[in-house]
Amino acid sequence: MQRAWKFLQRMAKQEQGQSLVEYGLIIALIAVAVVMALVLLGGHISNLFTSVTNNL
Repeated sequence: MQRAWKFLQRMAKQEQGQSLVEYGLIIALIAVAVVMALVLLGGHISNLFTSVTNNL
C-alpha cells in the first residue's frame, strides 16, 4: 500500500512539471506574437501617438 502511495506521489509531481512547461511554452508563444505585432505595427502606432500629441 505504501509503495502505491509513493508511486502516485511521483506521478503527481511529474504532471505538475509538465503543466509548468506547457504554461511556459504558451507564454513564450504569446510573447513572440506580441513582439511580431509591435514590429509590424510600430510605425503606425508611433504616427498615431504623434497625431494625438499634436492635436492636444
